[in-house]
Amino acid sequence: MTDTDRGTQRDRHSAFSLFTQQSLPACKPVLTPEWVIMTFLFIGFIFIPVGLVTLRASHSVVEIVERYDIGCVPEPFRIDKVSYIQDDSIPKNCSLSFKVPKYMKAPIYIYYQLDNYYQNHRRYVKSRSDKQLLHGQNEHGISSCQPVEVNNDRPIIPCGLIAWSLFNDTFTFIRNRAELKVNRKNIAWKSDRGHKFGKNVYPFNFQNGTLIGGGKLNPTIPLSDQEDLIVWMRTSALPSFRKLYGRIEKDLDVDDVVVVHLMNNYNTYSFGGKKKLVVGAKCNK
Repeated sequence: MTDTDRGTQRDRHSAFSLFTQQSLPACKPVLTPEWVIMTFLFIGFIFIPVGLVTLRASHSVVEIVERYDIGCVPEPFRIDKVSYIQDDSIPKNCSLSFKVPKYMKAPIYIYYQLDNYYQNHRRYVKSRSDKQLLHGQNEHGISSCQPVEVNNDRPIIPCGLIAWSLFNDTFTFIRNRAELKVNRKNIAWKSDRGHKFGKNVYPFNFQNGTLIGGGKLNPTIPLSDQEDLIVWMRTSALPSFRKLYGRIEKDLDVDDVVVVHLMNNYNTYSFGGKKKLVVGAKCNK
């Protein structure tokens, strides 16, 4: 046998060759009824306790969901909601109330929920500049933000459709004629605040065009501290989603009546979307 033949034989028995030829050693258990039953029983013994713990945790949570996008539209505008939301001369303030069904232990989490809102649309998701969010003004690195990249020949910070469409409804909670303060700090991921949004990057030329999308930003606060923006910029994969608005740091007792004063600013009427307020917390004392 020549050296060439020996080399060829070694190549045929190499791990890569065995893999490509589907000849690797493999365990091929015989699936007898006894073996299958024992396997499923073993898996069941593991997952049943996990399921019980999860079920108990879910029962310890109380959640209140209130839809408000329809009820907050004045009666004369119910047939033309788009005209109502686009007319700045019409007041957008609204009130709703709910009764607490169970004791709610602080912290009580406040979410806003949007339905039929496709944040995962390809054009929408791509319309942002992560470099700009972290490092600031760069006119040559914002082409991905189209169609919201410049205004009056000056770059927009933050640019893109996601930031432009920032949710801007606001909520104030009243119990027994006293305001329940909503803590809006630390609602965004710490990693996002520290590594994706710059501490020395400030809003510039934002929402100054003729077509205003959503909320405005305070130009004196750096993006790393604009937590409502950071939460909004983490786009959702599904058309129905919730985003954290804040936390109430006081307990709520059974049958407490909470009045919510809100500003119904955000336009979901143009595309048939829904807006809901979600209040959730643990109910065990």
